[in-house]
Amino acid sequence: MTVTSERARLTDLPPAPAPAPFPTGTQRLPMAKALNLGLRRALANDPRTLLMGEDIGRLGGVFRVTDGLFAQFGDDRVVDTPLAESGIVGTAIGLALRGYRPVCEIQFDGFVFPAFDQITTQLSRMHYRSQGRLRLPVVIRIPYGGGIGAIEHHSESPEALFAHTPGLRVVSPSNASDAFTMIQQAIASPDPVIFLEPKGRYWEKGDVDLDAPLPAPHGSSSDLDHARVVRAGTDVTIVAYGPTVATALKVADAAAAEGTSIEVVDLRTISPLDTATIAASVRRTGRCIVTHEAPVLYGSGAEVAARITEECFYHLQAPVLRVGGFHTPYPVAKIEHDYLPGLDRLLEAVDRALAF
Repeated sequence: MTVTSERARLTDLPPAPAPAPFPTGTQRLPMAKALNLGLRRALANDPRTLLMGEDIGRLGGVFRVTDGLFAQFGDDRVVDTPLAESGIVGTAIGLALRGYRPVCEIQFDGFVFPAFDQITTQLSRMHYRSQGRLRLPVVIRIPYGGGIGAIEHHSESPEALFAHTPGLRVVSPSNASDAFTMIQQAIASPDPVIFLEPKGRYWEKGDVDLDAPLPAPHGSSSDLDHARVVRAGTDVTIVAYGPTVATALKVADAAAAEGTSIEVVDLRTISPLDTATIAASVRRTGRCIVTHEAPVLYGSGAEVAARITEECFYHLQAPVLRVGGFHTPYPVAKIEHDYLPGLDRLLEAVDRALAF
């Protein structure tokens, strides 16, 4: 069967089951619940959307992000898969070629590596290889980062590996509101999206507008491509994403008590990089610090630092500084907070930047 004929057949799919009333208004929700509602709305909005992953059905996922979706949408829309990440992604690629919009859950960040070959040699390349004739609208959800006291292979930050791979969009929400909207935008995107969820922030609450407009089912990815200034300042710009945005905001509060004004930029999208928003901030402040949980060496912060040096060289009053994990495997839980970039290390970087 050809792709065209299969897609035509999809128009004859039965309508999605009548969903329970979707909550409305602005509610204060943890990030995990905001993601759940975003997935639920995407499933209800498009019968071609389906979820795949280990224990995401009846159990509702290790972090309960998919809780209740199996009961509402059934086992052909919320699919419990074997423990085989390469098989999950490989199956999703085939489904996408047939017109579906699969959303894969990788149970923990360190488990993505068995699927790395499928992601980097197939998923990322098919659109380019087919000269634009084929699209693979696949979302791969990955709980990532540390701070939960987990064992080995459960607290990785592999974002630089995917950001380095052409053909993939790599995004990471830092709060519940962005989680709700960005997961829907990722599913509507025509491109493959690596959707990194900061699991250490799953239970932090934020205000979520549940009446936010739905993205078009075949929408562009433009809404995913913009960084955001989440706190204005005049002395130093801190660029962060995912789990480190909340840390940067705490640094801004602490620095303000000492008379230093910090501007915080939430990247939201690691690739493609919104250089314009970052550069505009650095031109205002003259100083820039980039922070992430992943090791600093060859990390995504290096790309930010290089771009800012190129774009803002004559505005910089100090070198661009980076604060992140050390160049070691992720440590045991007892010392993980010494590994992660925290308040003290970032404040020390602020002092260094101001000393120039």
